[in-house]
Amino acid sequence: MARVELMGVSKSWGSTVAVQPLSLDIADGEFLVLLGPSGCGKTTTMRMVAGLEELSSGEIRIGGRRVNELEPKDRDVAMVFQSYGLYPHMSVFENIAFPLRLRKMASAEVVAAVRLAAERVELLDYLERRPKELSGGQRQRVALARAIVRKPALFLMDEPLSNLDAKLRGTMRAHLKHLHHSLGITTIYVTHDQIEAMTLADRVVVMSKAQVQQVGTPETIYNNPANLFVAGFIGSPPINLVPGDLVEGSFCAPGVRIPGFGTTNRSAVVLGLRAEDAHLASEAESCLHGDVFSVELTGDCTLSTIRLGQTLFIARTPKEFRAEIDTPLGFSALSGRCFLFDAASGDRLTFGP
Repeated sequence: MARVELMGVSKSWGSTVAVQPLSLDIADGEFLVLLGPSGCGKTTTMRMVAGLEELSSGEIRIGGRRVNELEPKDRDVAMVFQSYGLYPHMSVFENIAFPLRLRKMASAEVVAAVRLAAERVELLDYLERRPKELSGGQRQRVALARAIVRKPALFLMDEPLSNLDAKLRGTMRAHLKHLHHSLGITTIYVTHDQIEAMTLADRVVVMSKAQVQQVGTPETIYNNPANLFVAGFIGSPPINLVPGDLVEGSFCAPGVRIPGFGTTNRSAVVLGLRAEDAHLASEAESCLHGDVFSVELTGDCTLSTIRLGQTLFIARTPKEFRAEIDTPLGFSALSGRCFLFDAASGDRLTFGP
């Protein structure tokens, strides 16, 4: 295990900036997720930690040791990639044992270490099989076991679940969560999937266009997004974003009037409201009302969508709820559960009572 410090780390190729200067202090044993869309700089950041990309500026320390000039093999890190990287001609046992064979570890020690790693990822019954005889989830667990067996100071994981189907991703998330709890090894995990970030991370680093947008716990990122990008990127279904204006402290848009934002007048703002924070209401009590666009039963709830002018608004309603398309429907919402953003800059806005 190791504390990881990134101090003013950046990466550029000529005039192309891949990562603007960023600083992070990752605690010993922490599970940190770098989250963002393709091209935001998250994988480049991880590759700089691994030593696979040279820094343009800044300093990286792992376990208090400066590693800028160290080769990847000397940084005591283990990597798990999107592709499993298994040797098809080797058994599961030999794939897991490979890094130990390179170290010329004694045979008895190799056997003990491989069996312990395989047990941690529930692969003891598959040690004699070849990779082609395994499912995608099992192959990824072999890759994890091969990383575990080295007992590194730091795990680096780059989109390790993206090749799996939805059901297997859910299963593997549970394996990763349990594995991290058992091992306590500092982990940097790269993903574009906000569900993975929310379920796995101790802290999330949200990135966009080579910049860090916000750093915080999953709860903080979800409940207090720093800007419009973070709000829109986190949540399933996505947060409702409704353009409008503040008129004497009330947010106003077609089909919407929500009071409680002081006495401010301001044009070109965006309201953010999550689906679970809107509640069915009568026409007299509603502050959002429009015609039903769709009603989708998801099992645990029904997602009800209405039209607010040109904007579609989604709310979580009880699983028993049904409504006909194009019929009127209204919702209530408290201003305390709403976010307001500047439409031009995307910055979060705050207003007193």
